[in-house]
Amino acid sequence: MQRIEEFLTQAVINAGNELWSTEPDKNLIQIQKTRKDFQGDITLVVFPMLKISKKSPEQTAELLGAFLLNNLDEVESYNVIKGFLNLKISGTYWLEIIREALAEDNYGIKKADKDAHTVMVEYSSPNTNKPLHLGHIRNNLLGFAVSKILEADGKHVVKVNLVNDRGIHICKSMVAWERFGKGETPETSGKKGDKLVGDYYVRFDQEYKKEIEYLKAKGANQKEAEAKAPLMEEARAMLRKWEADDETVTALWEKMNGWVYKGFDETYRNLGVSFDKIYYESQTYKLGRDLVIEGLKNGIYLLKAVGKSGNVIRKFIISK
Repeated sequence: MQRIEEFLTQAVINAGNELWSTEPDKNLIQIQKTRKDFQGDITLVVFPMLKISKKSPEQTAELLGAFLLNNLDEVESYNVIKGFLNLKISGTYWLEIIREALAEDNYGIKKADKDAHTVMVEYSSPNTNKPLHLGHIRNNLLGFAVSKILEADGKHVVKVNLVNDRGIHICKSMVAWERFGKGETPETSGKKGDKLVGDYYVRFDQEYKKEIEYLKAKGANQKEAEAKAPLMEEARAMLRKWEADDETVTALWEKMNGWVYKGFDETYRNLGVSFDKIYYESQTYKLGRDLVIEGLKNGIYLLKAVGKSGNVIRKFIISK
């Protein structure tokens, strides 16, 4: 913007000298970005120029527009809206600006200020029960781009990934692999680890729906069938075992998550993104759980049981 203002200001001064034999004061030259509802890139406010043109705003703008179009290669076209001269800057000019930027190795980059604030940018944050999908690509590229922009502006940036590696959805993949996997691994299947685990998450859902339909055929309603389906009961039981640090369940969880992380790493490399720190929900979960339990025991938190209608059907406080 500053560069455009400089050459336009000089061009308007030249126009004043040629059109009206008067050199306009720089303070009279008002240049701003064109409003979005008008066509153009740069707008010249001509009202202050009426003192030297002695003409109407429209006539003054037309004379200036024609002069700039004929004398500046950078101006592609113009239009006049009352006392506003809207200029469209040529694509050639913008392309040259880009070429100049590309020619500089460190274009726009500032040196990090030792007193600069540290900025944390968190992105990706996948679940370890399936591969990264299209939404994750957008999230990763935006997060990494924001990080690089902040770094270029001299900020200290910490790029963070919070991985959701625990919960019922993770156990669903684990249960399905135990039930139907027959020992399949990324090596034996030729699949990326995250894709393989994601396939078993899908398999769980497929088999779960079959069990629901079977139970409904036996007389259960939808809610009862969803709750009593053997696969879902097994997934819930596995989650409770994981939370109790069951060695067998923990070993399976670590193995399958390990497959997923290798798959994620391959995707991140292909995307060209990276992280300075990775946090895992399995770690923060334990800290949060302990704090909640302590708060409940001390009467800090209120537990509520809420019905489908939103009404509180039961509430109580656990105190000392």
